[in-house]
Amino acid sequence: MSRRNKKFKIYEKLEIIDLAEKGKSIAKHKTEDGKELTIFVDKAVPGDIVDVQIRKQRRNYKEGYPVKFHKYSEKRIEPKCLHFGTCGGCTRQNLSYEEQLKYKENHTLQTLKRIGKTDISNSLPILASPEIFAYRNKLEFTFSNKRWLTQDEIDSEEILKAGNALGFHIPGMFDKILDIKECLLQAEPSNRIRLFVKNFAEEQKYEFFDLRNQTGFLRNLTIRTSLTGEVMAIFSFFENKENEILTLLNKVAEEFPEITSLMYVINPKKNDTITDLNIKLFKGKPYITEQMGDLKFKVGPKSFYQTNSKQAHILYETIKSFCNLSGNETVYDLYTGTGTIANYLASNAEKVIGVEFVEEAIEYAKENSKINNINNTVFYAGDIKDIIKEDFIQKNGKPDVIVLDPPRPGIHKDALEVLKKSGAKKIVYVSCNPATQARDIEIIADKYKTVIIQPVDMFPHTHHSENIVLLELKS
Repeated sequence: MSRRNKKFKIYEKLEIIDLAEKGKSIAKHKTEDGKELTIFVDKAVPGDIVDVQIRKQRRNYKEGYPVKFHKYSEKRIEPKCLHFGTCGGCTRQNLSYEEQLKYKENHTLQTLKRIGKTDISNSLPILASPEIFAYRNKLEFTFSNKRWLTQDEIDSEEILKAGNALGFHIPGMFDKILDIKECLLQAEPSNRIRLFVKNFAEEQKYEFFDLRNQTGFLRNLTIRTSLTGEVMAIFSFFENKENEILTLLNKVAEEFPEITSLMYVINPKKNDTITDLNIKLFKGKPYITEQMGDLKFKVGPKSFYQTNSKQAHILYETIKSFCNLSGNETVYDLYTGTGTIANYLASNAEKVIGVEFVEEAIEYAKENSKINNINNTVFYAGDIKDIIKEDFIQKNGKPDVIVLDPPRPGIHKDALEVLKKSGAKKIVYVSCNPATQARDIEIIADKYKTVIIQPVDMFPHTHHSENIVLLELKS
């Protein structure tokens, strides 16, 4: 339990009434002047009654953590992960999955209603994930020479050395890494690879990265898996130490023959992004193959692919049903990534045009059409706001259906204005951020009406969810 801090006030016997984003929950307190104060609380679930120690004070709200539980909620369950409460990855693992779904659905719908003034009467029940553990096909781990000490370790009063870590960032702290013993989100050999790499690196006395001082050798490890059983491991090194790199990669290849794509990159920059760097193949193929229905997709080290492979299939089936294609339509698939949606829809359309910012992803999109014998797709690489202009529509034909699957910031307003004028009969808007989705829907609301809303849970135990909205052109 966290220690009490005399600097800030403790509010006693607060009832947790709702969930907020980033793993926080919500309590209300009536002040002496009759105003209602909102308090965001860590590690609590609706129905808990707790004493809350305030740690941050803002003008309109406060943030705190429980120091005493007077009553545990009936909705609370025992988390399976031994890192729960410290790692920021599965912040809702202490809440039953059924309750998680209820809160996600409600949050999505209320966000659409509040921000986008959207009619939510035609919403469908949220689609649950087929798997709630070992569902992720990609995890990125960070090396650090100063591992994060947990509260239990600090409270033990033992003399501890921070040591090395290979794991996840502590929420809100760029230079603090929790050493992960076991992560339940990705199937094996993910855990075995990570643990082996850490132990071998320490035996060889390799220097783990110092995030604050930007020094060291070992920087990041990314592991990608697929439903076909293929595995990709990408090592990111801060320094180009050829002998150490060869020794480590040869040992990993020897220990894990199931790795079908072993790659590495030298990243001397101040950020972890590798999309702008040259990733080198050490062993195997420069991609892994993912299966979705009858289609196969090549996924490269820089490629975006939906993180939850099984749920992605359900997501795409829902998109296809909303498009309701007859075979004569021109479809625009914007933010196409490696062309997964475009290729998934191609057999039911006359032509599908995909646009994506990452050039390498577009090359994989073309290759994915080729390996699936699809010949009615066209792909363009570039920024959506720069490509989607009226002359682009004149060149490629007026879209009958537009599928949008943008990143969290949503769609650039200039591109949105062009799409609004395109005259497409349907827009199927897929989003991982209901706030920006709601904002964009309101911008085009004078031309398009909301017909169906379908929340989808892609990320069990987190506050994140996906949402699909079918919009139709007003007559």
